[in-house]
Amino acid sequence: MMRFLTADVRNGRSILDDPTDLPDGTDLELVSADDVENNGGDLLYAEERAELRQELEASFAEEDGGQLIDVADVIADLKAHREKP
Repeated sequence: MMRFLTADVRNGRSILDDPTDLPDGTDLELVSADDVENNGGDLLYAEERAELRQELEASFAEEDGGQLIDVADVIADLKAHREKP
């Protein structure tokens, strides 16, 4: 699971605002909120965003064509497969 931490920059150093249980030596990659916002609100490259948009459009077309599977059926099927030895 990805955790988001908040930090301030003081004198050129990133300072975490809250205590964390991350072990010493943990590497963190920081991205400014402004960079995320200026990049369309996500951390995708333009090519990735275009691919996502294309996949979403294909999914909408499948929905319009009645080709989607009900999520309740998918979950029931997964549970049935998990219960088999």
